[in-house]
Parts: sequence; C-alpha cells; structure tokens
Amino acid sequence: MPKIKIGQIGTAHGHAAGKLETYRASPEYEVVGIAEPDPRLKKLAETQAAYRDLPWLTVEQLLAVEGLQAVAIETEPRDLLKYAEAGIEAGLHVHLDKPAGESLIQFRRILDQAARKHLCVQMGYMFRYNPAVVLMKNLVRKGYLGEPFEMHCVMSKVVDDASRVKNAAYPGGMMFELGCHMIDIVVDLLGTPTGVSAFHQHSGNQADGLQDNMLAVMTYPRAIASVKSSALEVDGSARRHLVVCGTEGTIHIEPIDSPKFVRLTLAKERGPYKKGTQEVPVEPYKRYVADAADFAKVIRAEKMLDWSMMHDLAVQETVLRGSASPLDVAP
Repeated sequence: MPKIKIGQIGTAHGHAAGKLETYRASPEYEVVGIAEPDPRLKKLAETQAAYRDLPWLTVEQLLAVEGLQAVAIETEPRDLLKYAEAGIEAGLHVHLDKPAGESLIQFRRILDQAARKHLCVQMGYMFRYNPAVVLMKNLVRKGYLGEPFEMHCVMSKVVDDASRVKNAAYPGGMMFELGCHMIDIVVDLLGTPTGVSAFHQHSGNQADGLQDNMLAVMTYPRAIASVKSSALEVDGSARRHLVVCGTEGTIHIEPIDSPKFVRLTLAKERGPYKKGTQEVPVEPYKRYVADAADFAKVIRAEKMLDWSMMHDLAVQETVLRGSASPLDVAP
C-alpha cells in the first residue's frame, strides 16, 4: 500500500518534534517537507535531529506538493487555526495539535468546512490512545464502576522562565496549555458539562503574569469533575493522575504518562476483576504512535475517527470556559 504523504507546518509546539519523529518512523507515512514561517524558529529547528534531511518549504509550497494527503499543524497555539484552515481549504486531512486555538468561532468554521469536504481533523490530545485511559473508559462504559459521580485530574509540571513568558500570552494560562488534556478525557467520559467554573491564580514569584495555578470544576446532573493544573509543581509529571469514582468502584491512574498498572477497587466481582483493590497491568505506551496509526486508517477510509467533531467542539468550549478565556474571540 502506498505511503501517505504528510507535511508539517510549524515547529514551535511542544509536541512538534515528537510528532514529526513518529511520522518519520512509521511505515505508513512519507514526510514530504516542513514549513516554518518564523525564520528564527526555522534556524533553531534545523539543528534538531527530528528535522534533519527534510525539505524546508514555504507554507504555500508545502500545501501544493503533488499527492499530499495530510498536514500536521504544530505552531504556537494562536496560529494553529490559521494553518489548519489553510490545510482544509487545500483539501487535506489535518492533525491539529492542542488546544484548538483561541477562536471558538473559527474552530467551528473549520470543522464545518472539513465535514462538507469529508476531511478528518484529528486533535492532538496525547492521552486518547493511552492504554490506561482506554481501559478506564472501557470499564466505565461496561458499568463495572456503577454510575460515575466524581472525576479528579491533575496535570502539572515546573515550567521554565522562557516558556512561562510564552504561556502568559494566553489568558487561559496553564489550564489552556496543559489542563486541556484532562478536560478532553472528562468530556469524553461524562459529556458536555452543564456548568463550568474557573479558578485562576498567579502564585509564582516571577513577574510574568502567567496564570500558573489553576482549577476547573465541571458540573453534571449527577457528577462533579475537577481538573488541576500548575506550572510550579516539582516533579509534577510523576503525580499527574486521573481518578474516576463510581457508585460501584474507583479507578486510579498515576502517573498518567507511563503507568505500569492502574489501581482498581470494586464493590463486587466484575468480569475478570475481583472484589476489592487490585493492580491491573497495562501495556507500555509511547506517545503519538497510536495516534498516527489511527490517523492513517481514517485517511485511507478504513474507519471513522473515534472522536466526533461535536466532541472536539465541546472540548474546546469547555477548555475556554475552564481556563477563564473569552469565548467570542474573532478569527
């Protein structure tokens, strides 16, 4: 089967190099080139192994490559939607990294255009294919935990000074930058919340104004979910976690990035799982690999994307509400 021709626009996103390495290592893809509109960022990326020996093109040249089928958008968040829309207008499938920009109006327009053209927009939320998260969703949907009434999520790290300044350019701070990953899971499991409350604070000593200590609370008719995200937690990656409590059991994933097992507690025996607390092993996981493999299947029309455009729109609105960001930013 011929390889899928894919290009990448942007190198500024925190996932940019990892995504490109994944596409280059995959037997499914041929990376035809990179476009980086910012000369400073281009010069920096040229020194990195992930970009070595690839053609550097303008955005216009990349989108016009003969046989190009898909483009990955890996710019700063505020430029993500501009280039995603250019990709859709060029008739390409788009991998759009998170979060989906600042304009809900433009994101909705992009999704509408993609739907009319039968194109896929795959969001870059990195835990969607995480085996522990997949297990958690399966257990909840089978009813093993009973009715979920509580979710508690933490997504934090220490952010260096240069990155703090970049993140401070967005009113949504660390919830917009990091907590969005967890909001995607909450909305996937519980649906669109009936209410969203945002609590934000600048707790660090730096004079950058970054909202670096944030909490989002999402309410449902019979459940409450919280997402905590900060730029200050020492070794925060090790404590990133997700807990789902139901009327018949609880599941706890920690650390969420690379767990060896999940802790499952059940009120009674369910399927292969015993009553009480147990550690359920999960397979090793490498970021982005399963995302790229599933994207290839969707591009080849072998399956539909597992997350609908309506889900992605609901996630983005919840991210903006949960990070105290404006909803009416014009494109």
